[in-house]
Parts: sequence; structure tokens; C-alpha cells
Amino acid sequence: MFQGTVMQTKLGSFVEAWANIAVGFSVNWCANMLILPLFDFHVSAAVAFQIGLWFTAVSLARQYVLRRWFNGLRFFEAKK
Repeated sequence: MFQGTVMQTKLGSFVEAWANIAVGFSVNWCANMLILPLFDFHVSAAVAFQIGLWFTAVSLARQYVLRRWFNGLRFFEAKK
């Protein structure tokens, strides 16, 4: 049975964050290449890459704001 939580190291958090970005960007790029032409938006791989960069920046900002907001909420704190 699981006895508690294991804290992640700063390095572990850093690696996880970059893995999340890499996977998310890759999925976004593939989706741009596959989905946009279905709506008559024909873009090159380079343009799909640039679009992916913008959406990645928006996603990072969203994730940061939500994480800081949730960290500030008191009802998620463990009771001692």
C-alpha cells in the first residue's frame, strides 16, 4: 500500500517540464500538418512549426498561471 507522497527533485521537475513541452509540441506539429489541410489551410512544415511555437508559448503561460493559482488555493493543503 502506498504510504505517502514522494517529493520530486528540482532536476526531476525540470526534466518532466521539458519532456511535457517536447511531447506537446510534437503532437501539436503533427496535428497542424494533419488537421489544417482538412479545413483548406495548406501550410508548409516550417509554418506548422512556427504555429506550434506560438501555441506552445500560450500553453506554457496557461500552465504557469493555473499552477500558481492552484498553489495559492488553501483547500488543497494537507491537513496536519
